Amino acid sequence: MPPSRTARWLPAAAAVAVAAWGANQFTALATVYRAHTDWSALSLAAMFSVYLVGLVPGLLLGGPAADRYGRRRTVRAALGLSAAASVVLALADEPSVYAARLATGFAAGLVFLAGTTWLRELSGPAVPPEQGARRAMYATGTGFAAGALASGVIAEWLPGPMVLPGLAHALGCLLVLRATRGLPETIPAGGTPPCRTAAVRHPRFRYVVLPASPAVLGAATVAYVVLPPLVADRVPGYAPLFSGLVAALTLATGVIAQPFAARLDDADSARATLTAMATVIAGLLLGALAADRDSVGLVVAAAVVLGTGYGLTLGAGLHEVERLTPRSSGPTSASLYQSTTSSGFLTPLLLAGTAGHASYPALLAGMAAVGLLCLAVTATHSRRHLPGPDHPPAHPDHPTREDASTESARIGPTPSRTGPTPLSVGPTPPRSRRPWAE
Repeated sequence: MPPSRTARWLPAAAAVAVAAWGANQFTALATVYRAHTDWSALSLAAMFSVYLVGLVPGLLLGGPAADRYGRRRTVRAALGLSAAASVVLALADEPSVYAARLATGFAAGLVFLAGTTWLRELSGPAVPPEQGARRAMYATGTGFAAGALASGVIAEWLPGPMVLPGLAHALGCLLVLRATRGLPETIPAGGTPPCRTAAVRHPRFRYVVLPASPAVLGAATVAYVVLPPLVADRVPGYAPLFSGLVAALTLATGVIAQPFAARLDDADSARATLTAMATVIAGLLLGALAADRDSVGLVVAAAVVLGTGYGLTLGAGLHEVERLTPRSSGPTSASLYQSTTSSGFLTPLLLAGTAGHASYPALLAGMAAVGLLCLAVTATHSRRHLPGPDHPPAHPDHPTREDASTESARIGPTPSRTGPTPLSVGPTPPRSRRPWAE
């Protein structure tokens, strides 16, 4: 029986959440693999990072696929792929894990695009834009946190720690596929092809947004991929659960922090981006101290700071992209921005590859030093290259103001023809005035 009109957005939210669950279940499983196999730390980091190889094409192709084939068909096909990937993951041999991570990334990118748009459109025109943004944000954040936490709990207390987590996610995908079976298609008629590089060609993108973009997911992955294994000996018998809890804490903190990026946002400077980068640097230094002292408490504290930096950096970058983007191409340009932030997924691989030449405290301190250089570049150009007259502002109450908020809620943005309205620029007050952030 099809869901009622008032609740039909809920299955779409479940689709976004279960895709995020699959994307993040490897966080706790990596600890299980480390304990039950002879796979090297470098191999495990590569397994984590290969997700990026699938995610980026998913982000870039999800919008066109949703426009051509429809949101419903795209989301349901991607969920089927995600379920199959988790079954392959449950085979628990090295080639299968690589293949599963690649397919999971591609499926997640598709759902993060089409699924979030579907959720907003199913909410209906009577729902305020900021409420649709919150729904997408909470669905994605819940899924990311649930993926790490559920995998950690299953691996800790149930048999088959390398098998059952993947099968549990596959079952979740099947249940959501059943729940979305009666949902309608919402693809709008007509539309014009977007300019896909409108924002990324702007000098401000190169000198303000781009230097901070690796810090978005770099901060998150350091918090819940790199740090927990370094203190696993301090939580004997509970390493998978601890890893899942740290991941859930990091991501939950990031979701809570994102609205504050709107409060800090200033159209005449890079105040929000600079604050976010400074937070990430502080988190890296705290992580270096945690690694040096082998302290569980400091790892938890670093996860909170890095999670805050993750949320602030993502939100600040998306608000910058919003101002740089003409109305006809906003979400597509934001999609390219999200692809640049995905470079942060390579952080665990880079650290594992260089760990033989320096200690983790030294490597994390080195990352903080690189962050300072990037912060200096952004600070130098903070008040330069402000958007010109070729990026016309929208009315402050125009519904497109919600798009950047929705973008902050996930790893992938909404394509220009898949949202109800494209991203646009409002007038230039000292800070953003997004109602849901107030």
